[in-house]
Amino acid sequence: MAFSLLNPPPSRIALRAPVPPLPIPSFLFSQPRFPPLHIALLLRSPPPRRVQSSSSSSSTPPSPTPMEGSPTPPASREEAVAQARSCLATALRKPLNNTLPARKLKKQQRQPRFRAEIPVVDDSPGSLARLAFDVFSALGVSRKGSPAKLLLVWPSSEEMELAVREFKNWGDSSSALAHAQLDSVSPDALGSCDAAVFLAPGREQVEKLRAGVNALDPKPAVLFNPAWSFEVEEEGGFGGVAKGFVGSFNVVYSFMGLEVKGLLSKKKGVLLRCVEGGRFGGDSWVLMVEEGDEEAPEFKVVSRLKRRPTIGEVENMMYNLMAANSPVTKSARFLRELVSNVTGRKGKQQQ
Repeated sequence: MAFSLLNPPPSRIALRAPVPPLPIPSFLFSQPRFPPLHIALLLRSPPPRRVQSSSSSSSTPPSPTPMEGSPTPPASREEAVAQARSCLATALRKPLNNTLPARKLKKQQRQPRFRAEIPVVDDSPGSLARLAFDVFSALGVSRKGSPAKLLLVWPSSEEMELAVREFKNWGDSSSALAHAQLDSVSPDALGSCDAAVFLAPGREQVEKLRAGVNALDPKPAVLFNPAWSFEVEEEGGFGGVAKGFVGSFNVVYSFMGLEVKGLLSKKKGVLLRCVEGGRFGGDSWVLMVEEGDEEAPEFKVVSRLKRRPTIGEVENMMYNLMAANSPVTKSARFLRELVSNVTGRKGKQQQ
């Protein structure tokens, strides 16, 4: 599932194309009774105000870690931007102010590489430019007491030209932001910045991205909303070298809204990672589902995962949750308990 970037100020995030039907595990329900589920991206409104934690997970593929804290998913585009900005600023602050000379730093430490993802309505150049402006023009990171110089590297010359023009229209007069195009980014541009942000590079640009990031070393590099899906990374969409390079970026912020629909019910959920600076700390991936009525919704933490789950694993978790709450499953559970009471097996187990 690919996710692209956010455009102000819609309250829902829609996929560009319908998601194909998802297979139904035979151990949950029979095929005729429940249609395939669909997962869609969304950004909730109104904001949730209550969060519960669950001590168990409905899915076994990833290994869950103990629940901790009370994560709060973003309730609006502005909150998602603020969370991502806070996470990136916190991640960049230490490497930007490292007192070691670049020569020694390169020998002693790996280049700081960070990744942030905010799914949005469309992937137009205007949407990408607006999101980049909102996140990076007010990032608030300094180096040695002065605003850090960020180089925004755009995937095409058209997007770069539009961004330069729009940044001026939106009131950006800062000398701390510079622009370049990925295919022709110069060594001088990389040498004069404190950190570089590579915005929405395409899958076919991975080698150019790798060359630019390596030329930037040891300065920090940020990969922002890559134009490929996590599933592409997991399913052999890159060669060994390219996959290792993409995997070297530490995800400091990622937000994906989910809506799973069945015949009799639907569930809304959020897959979120927010490291060092959002509304909650920790480095795990958190899956939450919405419960309660529309007037007083609340998110329940159902799993905290050590690694990023695949869409298939998220499907299984959401399927299990819907199965546990479906009228069919509840009726089957009642019948099992009734049979146990009639035969006396339940009573013997309790003695």
